[in-house]
Order: sequence, then C-alpha cells, then structure tokens
Amino acid sequence: MTTHVFQIKTQWHSSPLDHRPIEIRLSGNHGNDKSIRMEVEAPFFNDPPAPKGDPGKAFPQLWDYEVVEAFFLGENDKYLEVELCPHGQHLVLALNGCRNIFKDELDLEYQATINGDTWTGVATIPMHYFPPNTTKFNAYAIHGSADNRVYESLYPVEPGMFSQPDFHRLQYFKDVDFKDMIKFTKSDLWT
Repeated sequence: MTTHVFQIKTQWHSSPLDHRPIEIRLSGNHGNDKSIRMEVEAPFFNDPPAPKGDPGKAFPQLWDYEVVEAFFLGENDKYLEVELCPHGQHLVLALNGCRNIFKDELDLEYQATINGDTWTGVATIPMHYFPPNTTKFNAYAIHGSADNRVYESLYPVEPGMFSQPDFHRLQYFKDVDFKDMIKFTKSDLWT
C-alpha cells in the first residue's frame, strides 16, 4: 500500500516554524479502492477557540479557525481542498480554477482527537472527490488569532515575494506521484 508522508516545517513565506512539524499522511484506505485515508498529527494551539459547529460535520469558513488544509490539483486547474480542524469539524471544497468554488461542504467521514498539546485527525476522502489527473499537492496549517495569526505551508513562496498569504497560488503546488493511490473514477462532481 502506497503512503505519502508530508511535514509542514515552514511558514507561508519560508520562515522556519517555532514548533514541531505538522505531519500529513495519505494512504490507500486498507484495501478499499474507493477512498483515501488522510491522517494529521499537529501541535494543538487552541487558538482561536473551537467553531460552534458539531464535530464530524462540515463547517463553513473553517479557515478562520485552527486548521490543517490539503490541496489536490488536477488537470485544467481543478482542485480539491480538504480542511480538518482539531475540534472535529471539516470543510471540503471542489474548485474549478483559482478560488472558484463550485461545490462546498461535501460530506466527509472525519474524527479528531485532542491529547494535551497534540491533536490527530483521520479522514476518509471518497475517490470520486479527486479531480481528473491529480498530480500536484500542497498543504497548509493555520492557527492563532488577530495579529498572532500564523500561516504555514508545505511548499512556501520565496521570501519577500508577496506581502500576504494566499493558499490558492497554484504555481507553488509540487508534483506528487499519486497514480498508485488515487484512481480517478468518473463522477458527476467533475463533469
């Protein structure tokens, strides 16, 4: 079974983190070729406070809270954004072109656990959520409030290139060989 392990070690503008890395593991879902398993292990900052939504449910604008995000880019700038929160909420978006959301709050099987200063999350992403020819990836994490908001990136921008973070800069996504893991299945989502 193929597994990809990624560690977020930098802020969005390439500065190093002042905490342990955030780990994201993507793997086939134990013999189930209809989904991908996404696991997160991250420091728990508890800032900002938990969203008011129910754990295990989609929550709009989850990016305003403590969150880890994974972006899967396919052909023609079609991409899937999966956001996971330590408090159990999630947000899954399908986009057709930069920031062009055409489907949001997609269902997701997701559980999160907080244990002291660490949180873990496990999500099962249905295979038909992935865009055709998914070949690029980037991941991000956000925590903190107001002036203490911190934006972190697996594949950051060059220092001094931009004054504000923007996780939808698709040119910074990197090639990842997902062909043994993501089997594109025709779905109404991407037609």
